[in-house]
Amino acid sequence: MKVLVSDSIHEAGIELLRKHAEVEVATSLSEDELVERVADADALIVRSATKVTRRVIEAGKRLVVIGRAGVGVDNIDLKAATERGIVVVNAPDASSITVAEHTFGLMLALARRIPQANASLKAKKWEKKRFLGVELRGKTLGILGLGRIGSEVVRKAKAFGMRCIAYDPYISEKLARELGVEVVELGELLERSDFITIHAPLTESTRRMIDDSAFARMKKGAYIINCARGGIIDEDALYRALTSGKIAGAALDVFEKEPPFDSPLLELENCIVTPHLGASTEEAQRYASLITCEEVLKVLRGEPPKNAVNMPALPAEVVERLRPHLRLAETLGRMGIQMLEGRLTEVRVTACGSFAEREYQEALTGAALKGVLSPILTGGVNLLNSKVLAKNRGIRVTEASREDAGSYQGLLEVVLTSDSGEVSVAGTLIGEEVRVVSIGRYAVELAPHDTMLLVEHEDKPGMIGRVATLLGEHGINIGAMQVGRYERGGKQLMVLSVDEPAPRQVLERIEGIDGVHSVKVLEL
Repeated sequence: MKVLVSDSIHEAGIELLRKHAEVEVATSLSEDELVERVADADALIVRSATKVTRRVIEAGKRLVVIGRAGVGVDNIDLKAATERGIVVVNAPDASSITVAEHTFGLMLALARRIPQANASLKAKKWEKKRFLGVELRGKTLGILGLGRIGSEVVRKAKAFGMRCIAYDPYISEKLARELGVEVVELGELLERSDFITIHAPLTESTRRMIDDSAFARMKKGAYIINCARGGIIDEDALYRALTSGKIAGAALDVFEKEPPFDSPLLELENCIVTPHLGASTEEAQRYASLITCEEVLKVLRGEPPKNAVNMPALPAEVVERLRPHLRLAETLGRMGIQMLEGRLTEVRVTACGSFAEREYQEALTGAALKGVLSPILTGGVNLLNSKVLAKNRGIRVTEASREDAGSYQGLLEVVLTSDSGEVSVAGTLIGEEVRVVSIGRYAVELAPHDTMLLVEHEDKPGMIGRVATLLGEHGINIGAMQVGRYERGGKQLMVLSVDEPAPRQVLERIEGIDGVHSVKVLEL
């Protein structure tokens, strides 16, 4: 595996990558240079400087994953990556504490006019009366965006004795109550806040959301801080609000254009600026590098990442809980495709009982498709691109759920259809152990093994012994055996877990036994 790192990241992540992959570090590349370098890379890791455009993504013929060593991914064309089935991962938790602390540093600097006082004293002036400040205690702090960083800011604000209100259309009432935050509409937040801090992503809905009309609704003498993304505040409107005296001060760590050397905001004494330092601490950089590189390696190994941006967002604890379920789904898919004859046309995944939580269905389907496609495709197949790869090959994918799981608490069924017929496999979990409970019409109860023989035969005495004897004659040891049937005197399915694959001539001899209808080998 080859990983291209096109921005400077902490060496701790590089060291981790080098234990598992070939690593090329090449920074400050032009788009043309990046297009050339990414051609043979399996993974690309960037920070904010590299622009991962559609052209770059399309040039990365082997790309499986793009890692962003940080939070924001607005420098990555997510649509192009998703269309190609490329997973984009980031490190959303890495800088939460660091950015929240920087936010409070700027807030205190605004309230006590620390940078101005510092500059004055260094200019040999003693202007004690000029720099009269305000306390944070008792003030109302309005938080735009109550995610990881916004929530951390709330905790710190509480320690300063501030009242916290927040605007976030996606926050749950439960979390707001736990944080002790009053959730309000944007207009009310603008009108009530003494300090406003922004912790929202830059999207079409948030771009320049703080404009002239927003400043007009704010308290006279309010303060605003932005450590999120440049472009959320209309900088021309901010200049007007600062020079008119409508707001007392602003502190910006991010700008619409970086570096903002042409911005008139740099000339204003009541506008404190820092050069995008929010995540710039030793701890945050190390953490972001390690998290991103760990996530990239997971995707390269075909494991589910915790911080995928362009696949269903599941909390880390949910991903951990789902690992056995994903293993079950992948196992069923891998078994099904090896049993199917003809050209695959449809995959149907049905989650039953306790497995039927709708928000997890897509992940289970992705895992089942990974199992289906991995044996028949070269190159990386993962939870995200498995659906895209199936669609690209004209395979219909159907998801369903139902409450009834029969005698099981939870059940997963995978049905594969081809132009020659249909195969179904169902399974459950015993604790965290995978159990296959039916293969087609046959009820079984087996733990999947690396190599299994499926022998369909007539339900009559001596069949099992004849197959076992033939395997024994060729030195093939049977580790476990299950027999299933759906009616007495009809057909049976013998499932044998064997320690090594049976040679073709042995399989032909089994097929030649009177009463044997078919023999299939499954490699898991």
